[in-house]
Amino acid sequence: MRRSQIDAAWKGTAECRSCGIRELVLFADLAEPDFGLIHLPIVELTFRAGATLYRAGDDGRAVFTVRSGLIKLVQYLPDGAQRVVRLLRPGAVAGLETLVGEPYEHMAVALQPAGVCRIPREVVERLDRETPRLHRQLMQRWHQSLRQADDWLTELSTGNARQRLARLLLQLSADAPDRPVRLFGREDLGAMLGITMETASRTVAEFKRLDLVRETAPNVVLCDVPALREVARAD
Repeated sequence: MRRSQIDAAWKGTAECRSCGIRELVLFADLAEPDFGLIHLPIVELTFRAGATLYRAGDDGRAVFTVRSGLIKLVQYLPDGAQRVVRLLRPGAVAGLETLVGEPYEHMAVALQPAGVCRIPREVVERLDRETPRLHRQLMQRWHQSLRQADDWLTELSTGNARQRLARLLLQLSADAPDRPVRLFGREDLGAMLGITMETASRTVAEFKRLDLVRETAPNVVLCDVPALREVARAD
């Protein structure tokens, strides 16, 4: 990270004001005087694919806003198997549970190279106390997290493997239907959809064979969105 970025993060000034996704992140509604309330460092971090941001049970001392890439939240089942319970895109906040004094509930792992801002819990708590603008954002984030969890449970944990994969691809392509999306490894796909790796592999192969997706590069596919919608709705 550049020296100027470190200085700005310690002062709580320029980098948050000029954030490229400012309208999406936790500080979207802050006014100019609010930045004077930030006295602990907000640090920009970069994680390679597969790197862990935090683990379930860790003492939650910070929340993370996603600036780029994709983060998966993982829960381990009693038999040791993992289940991906949510995906976080740019603008999402990870670790909100720490703001009510709880440890992290999941393990957060970068699915793709990711950029995040690490915001100390004390910064959020102080802003929450002293400016109603952040409080509104926090309430909206809690609501979004609950809605995303409900949507994930409904769409990716019900129906057959074909329906689940179609719904996941529709989610991934929602922001830019005409652009290719990156497929995850079969282990990750299985953990997201609650199916075995073998079933995930067979279903992806079937989608390619039926031209529901067209591979444009290794593990990168262009989705036939109308056809996938039909699969997702099928009984």
